[in-house]
Amino acid sequence: MGILHVTLLLTFPAVILALDNGLMLTPPMGWLAWERYRCNIDCRTDPKNCISERLFRDMADRLLEDGWRELGYEYVNIDDCWAAKQRDEQGRLVADPERFPSGIPALADYVHARGLKLGIYGDLGTYTCGGYPGTTLDYIETDALTFASWGVDMLKLDGCYSNATEQAEGYPLMSKALNATGRPIAFSCSWPAYQGGLPPQINYTVLGEACNLWRNYDDIEDSWGSVLSIVDWFFNNQDVLQPAAGPGKWNDPDMVVLEESKSQMALWAILAAPLFMSNDLRTLSDEARAILQNKMLISIDQDPLGIQGRRVIKEKSNIEVYLRPLAKSASAVVFFSRRTDMPYRYQTSLKNLNYTSGVYMAHDVFTGEMVQNLSDATNFTITINPSGVVMWYVYPVKLRELGNSSVLSVLCGARVKEQESWPYSKFMKILGEL
Repeated sequence: MGILHVTLLLTFPAVILALDNGLMLTPPMGWLAWERYRCNIDCRTDPKNCISERLFRDMADRLLEDGWRELGYEYVNIDDCWAAKQRDEQGRLVADPERFPSGIPALADYVHARGLKLGIYGDLGTYTCGGYPGTTLDYIETDALTFASWGVDMLKLDGCYSNATEQAEGYPLMSKALNATGRPIAFSCSWPAYQGGLPPQINYTVLGEACNLWRNYDDIEDSWGSVLSIVDWFFNNQDVLQPAAGPGKWNDPDMVVLEESKSQMALWAILAAPLFMSNDLRTLSDEARAILQNKMLISIDQDPLGIQGRRVIKEKSNIEVYLRPLAKSASAVVFFSRRTDMPYRYQTSLKNLNYTSGVYMAHDVFTGEMVQNLSDATNFTITINPSGVVMWYVYPVKLRELGNSSVLSVLCGARVKEQESWPYSKFMKILGEL
């Protein structure tokens, strides 16, 4: 019996070349201070939560000790308000001496000793957004060398207090300056967010040659409305944004916040988005931890093909379907409800989603339930909670001759009941044998 090979009838443009520094071939993951801690510099009355070396050491400890690092969350990223108000006598940036008494190099050493990476914040302008010294065009080389000497692994360069002309010159110059230091430093640009995020103001080919990731749109806030506005902007403009992303160059819809967190994480994974948490890892609930540490969800986000997914269906019932092609002929599907009234029973088939004819299996990313022997033409019904998602990892069943693989007895011979729950480890072992 021959092998039945099935693929998706999806059209995705060819990947364009990215910044040639060999970094971020999958979307970066880690922790970033801004959304949760903003510019809290009051260390006298709020020492546990102010922007200080204590905060970043605490988060580095949590990433190491609570299992985050092994899942790929490797960056500890400082955002705005870390610097002193003045440069030193040599014109170099310096950390605030009261809040970072050991200095950034010592903090980098602390982070590196835990197998993690340190990110830092700068701004291509006269000042940062928080009013601290910025990186004007004449300081680009100085600041790149400073960050490299400190052992920094990633730079986020904001765009407050600069104009379009300065940005068009400054972001590529900083990219070259970072590469010239000889230290691998990933580069996050806020360039598109300050110029509307779309052509003709933004040339995504040029952007991909200068930056490893970029902020396209507004800052996220800790509200469902903010998440939805970002989702709408990205998928309404998917024809422009989707082909710009790929290994080493990523659209960044901003940080992960924890309201309606299943839905946000599912949609961020479809977007092949960077996963930067902005929360207090010291007090995180078990429910939130389970979502953020979901191994299958992370594997979808980190898929090596690096193809950003698309919205493929938008129903009048306020149900939307998103699809992302993955390695090994797999795919991820998200059924998303914008309804606010009650759980909705949605009926469809894989054929309606443009899957080719064949037999598939589907694994529910959040419940662990398994749907086996799912024909492309088989109608199925799923229940989606208000503002919620159902997310499937879908894989074609490959028919092989008896005896050629132990997988055959599991996938074809054994009568596994529909919706049977399998352990994640067993499911991934089977996939590895296909």
